[in-house]
Amino acid sequence: MYVLAALFVLYLFCSALTSSQGWPLDCTPRKTVPYHSDNGKLFRENDVWNYTTMALREDLGLIFLGTRGAIFALDINNINNKKASVRWGVTEKQQKECTYKGKDPEIDCQNYIRILHGTEDGRMYVCGTNAFHPMCDYMNYTDGQLIMHNNQEDGKGKCPFDPFQRYSSVWVDGELYSATSMNFLGSEPVVMRSSEDPIRTDFKSSWLNEPNFIYMDHIPESENSPDGDDDKVYLFFSETAVEYDFYHKLAVSRVARVCKGDLGGQRTLQRKWTSFVKARLECPVLKSQLPYLVQDVFRVCPAGWTTCVFYAIFTPQMHFSDHSAVCAYSMHDIKQVFTEGKFKTPVTVETSFVKWVMFSGDLPTPRPGACINGAARKQGITSSLDLPDKTLQFIRDRPLMDQVIEPMNNRPLLVKKGAAFTRIVVASVVALDGATYHVMFIGTATGSVLKAVNYAEDNTEETSIIEELQLFQSSEAIKIIRLSKSTGHLFAGSEVGVVQMPLSSCGRYTSCGDCVHARDPFCAWDLAAAQCISLSPVATQADSKLIQNLQNGDASGCPPPEMAKLVTRTFVPGNNVKLECEPISNLAKQDWYLGDKTLVLSDKYKVHNDSLMILNASAADAANYSCWSVERSHEHEYRWQKAKYQLTLGTNGDGRWVLPTSPQAQSSRQHLVSLQILVVLLSVMLALLVAWNFYKGHLTLPCKMGRGQAHTNSSRGEVANTQQPLQHTEEKTSAPAGNRNNNHANLENTISMDGHDDVSVI
Repeated sequence: MYVLAALFVLYLFCSALTSSQGWPLDCTPRKTVPYHSDNGKLFRENDVWNYTTMALREDLGLIFLGTRGAIFALDINNINNKKASVRWGVTEKQQKECTYKGKDPEIDCQNYIRILHGTEDGRMYVCGTNAFHPMCDYMNYTDGQLIMHNNQEDGKGKCPFDPFQRYSSVWVDGELYSATSMNFLGSEPVVMRSSEDPIRTDFKSSWLNEPNFIYMDHIPESENSPDGDDDKVYLFFSETAVEYDFYHKLAVSRVARVCKGDLGGQRTLQRKWTSFVKARLECPVLKSQLPYLVQDVFRVCPAGWTTCVFYAIFTPQMHFSDHSAVCAYSMHDIKQVFTEGKFKTPVTVETSFVKWVMFSGDLPTPRPGACINGAARKQGITSSLDLPDKTLQFIRDRPLMDQVIEPMNNRPLLVKKGAAFTRIVVASVVALDGATYHVMFIGTATGSVLKAVNYAEDNTEETSIIEELQLFQSSEAIKIIRLSKSTGHLFAGSEVGVVQMPLSSCGRYTSCGDCVHARDPFCAWDLAAAQCISLSPVATQADSKLIQNLQNGDASGCPPPEMAKLVTRTFVPGNNVKLECEPISNLAKQDWYLGDKTLVLSDKYKVHNDSLMILNASAADAANYSCWSVERSHEHEYRWQKAKYQLTLGTNGDGRWVLPTSPQAQSSRQHLVSLQILVVLLSVMLALLVAWNFYKGHLTLPCKMGRGQAHTNSSRGEVANTQQPLQHTEEKTSAPAGNRNNNHANLENTISMDGHDDVSVI
């Protein structure tokens, strides 16, 4: 076991040395839009939190919003228009029971709405955590009011106990398919269909091993099926791998499926799925690192279920990297692995260790995990209850496929460094060229939304991020995203509120070149109106008034951009001069010109992303400067003069030009000023020190008597000073030193000395 673990670690290390990717490891957004209230409409109410459950009812023109303890019905065209609301909290008794089990009364022991599904009869099916005792109910929107039926039923197996545990669910033909936990501790994961005879997964680690459920969806594979196949429900999740031998619990991403018509087995797998199979999802972001884990999935089906593509976002486990990625998986590849791939089987190694290897034996008939199709019916098997025990025993012990499901083109569509990806939705847009483009809207952990486009052509993939828009001022993580095709809006929810934003804001592109280089499928430049407009669904490339080029970003059809207006700047020699030049995008570079020649960079000239710095400017720098923002797209280049300056010397009061000083003189002057400031500071400090000593009595001003004696001494002591200068000097200096802080003692000593001088003279 330890040898295998060591080999696996060695493999990861070697991969780190040899890994090479054919795609950039950090895709930069072309535009960055900071937070502004105009970015979208925010809905929130006081004392209401966790706006993380949504259901769009475009037939009613409403968006249903589930929060902590409340449900709202909002106008789908303007979420600030609240149509109705209903409170669904917990009773004091329920909250106390939850608290007794060790949960926080204000956080855990509340009712978090977790399931909102529209039913075939127009009602809404609603479930909440209900203080770790999940309950479900039906709800109607009638006459502008939300009305709960108050006929609550047990939500165990439908809704999570823990409000912060990942889960997933989908409503199919009157039945709820859910992936959550069955118990209070969250230790019994289950994938279940709630019906009169519920069907669920088996409580075995080979089926589900500490899973993190992400996404569920229904695929109508029975439509136009040549072999009479059944519909499927697909589940994306991550779990602790059983097939790898690692010194730490290693998580991997999975996709599983069950058949809609599955009724369980007759003897084996009674009331349990007979069609549950799963396979590992691969998203090779960094070959040298641990597997990335799936966080959200969105399905796009351009022309029927056979063309479906699942867009999935991945983030690293154990925080070993700060990259996030988007990988796309085709329905064809997933279906092929489940219908034709080989299985893994457990084998015992060294009497105690179990290793999963590829099963190479013969499969029982019908194929384990398969739905009841035309071939099975010909054998007299009309439902899963008729399946033989050999088929059921095989799938019970071996639900894992050996083959890994690779992404389209065997690589990610998008990799970005920075804030982790949290949620994704994808819009299909028909552009002027008649092609359909998939526009991804990706929520992040810092409250921003990335708008990225997949430009797929001739089996090649090119993805660029058009913009990154900050939706939440407080950088709250986006925890749910929904897309309304009818209104052209995106809805993003977080802990603090929900924001409604348009899918396109073409007005942000202020020039033809900027509009075309954005390569936004929603936008085109209108030559007649001279502005970037949202593209009409009926617009075609034949319209000569519109310019759009998504494949190459060719803006050659645009009129020449306007030249920048000349700005005159004056400066004082010896100072630094900053000339601003805002780039047209994050992908553009700046070209600066001095007169009509390219500015040669040096220690004197420093070019920043949005400016030019001229250090220690002199008279020689008085000239004309121009800045061009240059952006390339494939082989096409777009140049736009963004700024033009005329630098002139400033003048003094009498109108004379200020002459430049040499750097040495400038340096000497700066040192002189510094010295003057230092002298002033020291003088002030000395004055304060003297004043403080006078205040404390350490120093005294001479009194009147002292001044009289001094005058007497001056008249009498001239001869003494000539006869005994040394003796007089010693007495004058030593006598006061006996007690400097006693003024009376000083006075006595002075009188005694005067008497001594008189005697000496006589």
